[in-house]
Amino acid sequence: MDDFADRLRAAPQSRLQRGAAAEALELARELARRAQLVEEPGTEPRVMPDAGMFAAADQIAVAAHDLALVLSDEGQVAEAVGLVEEARKRAGV
Repeated sequence: MDDFADRLRAAPQSRLQRGAAAEALELARELARRAQLVEEPGTEPRVMPDAGMFAAADQIAVAAHDLALVLSDEGQVAEAVGLVEEARKRAGV
């Protein structure tokens, strides 16, 4: 996850505009949603706001670290890592 965030931080603005930032935001929102479902079962997860393309890498980092803190099952961790890898490939960074 940190590698993906670092690659986004180093990516040119043109790559971010071509979809890498949108892909990153989608991933960050999904990771945050999963963390909220574990932390606050039975409540409606809040949607991570769009803080702009230059904040997408930080949003991934925060959401992924939050999720890592609440997951206790290795299968869930592997699934989250898979989500990050798939998003990184789609983002092209």
